[in-house]
Amino acid sequence: MAKVRIKKGRRITKKRTVRKTRYTSRVSYRLKEIPIKQIQVWKEAQARKLDRDGISELAKSIKTEGLQNPPMVQKEGNKYLLMSGQRRLAALKRLGAKKIPVLVLTRKTEYDTPDAKAASVIENIHRKNMNVKDMADACAFLAEQMGKSKAAQSLGLSMSTFKKYHGFAGVPDKLKELVPKIISRDGATKLYQIIPDVSKAVKIAHQISELEPQTKKRYLKVLGYNPNLSHKKIMKKVRSSALQQNVSVRLSKRKTRGLLIQSRRQDIHPNELANKIVSDWLDKRGY
Repeated sequence: MAKVRIKKGRRITKKRTVRKTRYTSRVSYRLKEIPIKQIQVWKEAQARKLDRDGISELAKSIKTEGLQNPPMVQKEGNKYLLMSGQRRLAALKRLGAKKIPVLVLTRKTEYDTPDAKAASVIENIHRKNMNVKDMADACAFLAEQMGKSKAAQSLGLSMSTFKKYHGFAGVPDKLKELVPKIISRDGATKLYQIIPDVSKAVKIAHQISELEPQTKKRYLKVLGYNPNLSHKKIMKKVRSSALQQNVSVRLSKRKTRGLLIQSRRQDIHPNELANKIVSDWLDKRGY
């Protein structure tokens, strides 16, 4: 059984700035040693797969150097809800630890249950190599708890990027499994919105897997207007639309600034936004 180094009888109260769901606040906690089996992990966090190699390396580090930053928990009855430190907890379990040091939030700065879950999710997803499905699930959960705007801000994402991840959360697993090798996250989201039949959507994803990114975008655009067209007819329209001329447009300084502001908000290049505006205008008029 591994021993986690901690000075017995040490009890401290500190202040630390952590992100809450609706504002940033200073919270206090105390260091305490508790049985590891009393720590409960949110089901949202349990659902994600931890990197085994990374956990193994972390376990070795804790064994040789000790636990530098104890997990943070909140007391709930006879249990302690994990707020942050899921990887550290997994590493300690791998070491066979029975008791571990934790930072217990004091009563005056505890979270309500929904806020605690949101704070836990935010804390746990700020890590390297987070996969697309985990981010999408986190966006969906946080959007429900605090609204899209606050959730995007908490995750450090632009609103447009957040919406893309959030939309991906509703995509069926069979289609998600094709990301990113067969189809991109955005492509899978758009495809499912156009074709809700999962089997058909998966088939189309494979059909367009070898196409260039821009050709895929044009394909999905044509498919969106004509969901019942055959693959062959869609490709014919796609190739035809690729033979387009470049058109220059002169804008006033005020309108140019407006275009730049909107392109930043939507997280796309100004040329792409201008092209989209013109294309949408022509589409509405049947051209």
